[in-house]
Amino acid sequence: METYVSSSFPGARPRRLRTTPAMRRMVAETRLHPSDLILPAFVREGIAAPVPISAMPGVVQHTRDSLRKAAVEAVSAGVAGIMLFGVPEDAKKDAVGSAGTDPDGILQVALRDVRAEVGDDLVIMSDLCLDEYTDHGHCGVLTEDGRVDNDATLERYAEMAQVQADAGAHVVGPSGMMDGQVGVVRDALDQIGKEDVSILAYTVKYSSAFYGPFREAVGSSLVGDRKTYQQDPANVRESLRELALDLDEGADMVMVKPAGPYLDVLARVADAVDVPVAAYQISGEYSMIEAAAERGWIDRDKAILESLTGIKRAGADMILTYWATEVAQQF
Repeated sequence: METYVSSSFPGARPRRLRTTPAMRRMVAETRLHPSDLILPAFVREGIAAPVPISAMPGVVQHTRDSLRKAAVEAVSAGVAGIMLFGVPEDAKKDAVGSAGTDPDGILQVALRDVRAEVGDDLVIMSDLCLDEYTDHGHCGVLTEDGRVDNDATLERYAEMAQVQADAGAHVVGPSGMMDGQVGVVRDALDQIGKEDVSILAYTVKYSSAFYGPFREAVGSSLVGDRKTYQQDPANVRESLRELALDLDEGADMVMVKPAGPYLDVLARVADAVDVPVAAYQISGEYSMIEAAAERGWIDRDKAILESLTGIKRAGADMILTYWATEVAQQF
């Protein structure tokens, strides 16, 4: 019997480059590295031991001591940075978020702790927003009729930037989505001689359902939503407008948040700029994978790496992820 050989079969066989793990590693177009990763971490005032976050299995609200240990562990794993979020005692929350600008507030104390522990071996970043510190849970100061007052909030952000820089932050991350926030923060830092402190602008921050577990993590007091200042998930051009404004105001780095549901936006941003681009794999993204893995529906470790690789492939230079240290330890 004659063997049939098609003369029309194409000579290119892409499968040749998928034959072995070594071959696939060699031709991989996207590579994760520990230096791509930033660890978000929560530090809570007035606790004696770390408090597990029920909606985020494996993540805790740190004590000052456990936060220092987490920072050292991140350095040892090769993680690039840590983004700190402060969780004050409820009794210290008020209408203007005073604990956020108190030099002895929990975030400022934690910044000093981590800077003393790891120095410049880890890029220490601080969340610059009022939502953790206000009794109404919004990211800014409210008017008498309950609206967020953009310009009054900017005054508070300027003060926050200065106390965070004084406490040791290498990078501040204004995340409240107020118009003009980057320019105001830059001016405030420069006025106190902190020209070397960088700004990671939360340039594209959508009003997302995926923030749910984060509300528990920071003990949010929010009632309602943030749709008047966070972006509409339906919009892309709006994101590019925000991007242009943040760059004009002096942003050193820009961020897209959330990451996974907005890979198209991330790719557009990455194509448009010549500054580093970050993406935040947020609490809901984390919790979905953990919950599905807990039920045996997916392979946890493979899903984590696949999700991070997708974010990197879309254009992120840096990824904020709660798996940062765990993933970095695998390299």
